[in-house]
Amino acid sequence: MAVAVAISLFFLVVVSPPVEAVTCSPLQLSPCLAAFTSDTPPSSTCCQRLKEQRPCLCGYLKNPSLRQYVNSPASRKIASSCGVPFPTC
Repeated sequence: MAVAVAISLFFLVVVSPPVEAVTCSPLQLSPCLAAFTSDTPPSSTCCQRLKEQRPCLCGYLKNPSLRQYVNSPASRKIASSCGVPFPTC
């Protein structure tokens, strides 16, 4: 469960901000779990969620419980595969 939350947080940091208000929730990134834990490429759902959560990523990076997951090589790889720039906070 903690890994799913961490993965969700990572994707939130990497996604571009949508026009509408976003509810920050690392659990929204659960479709990215397979890509985070294996060599499986991220799904279209994963990339979509990551883009939706992008406005939240800096907040996740500032959270000591989530930072290690959001700032991991796997998270950066997923963000790159989804075409989401990694945030500079």
